[in-house]
Amino acid sequence: CHDLNGKLHEFDSTWRDAQCNDCSCSRSGMRCCTSFITPSDYDEEKCVSIFNKETCTYKVVEKNDHSKECPVHAWVG
Repeated sequence: CHDLNGKLHEFDSTWRDAQCNDCSCSRSGMRCCTSFITPSDYDEEKCVSIFNKETCTYKVVEKNDHSKECPVHAWVG
């Protein structure tokens, strides 16, 4: 299978791409899906979600103080 960057992957292989998608290759084709969940129910007036591309995770923190995490009541993914 060739990924979107043109890199060749062997059949029955798995990998995580630069956009944090988990991908797999089989004889029937290539399949990718997100490896992360996205916060969807939090106080958007007071808080902001920040994506960390190195860990492929979101953190929800106060807009005025990023050291304070905000409660998240629902995640999608």
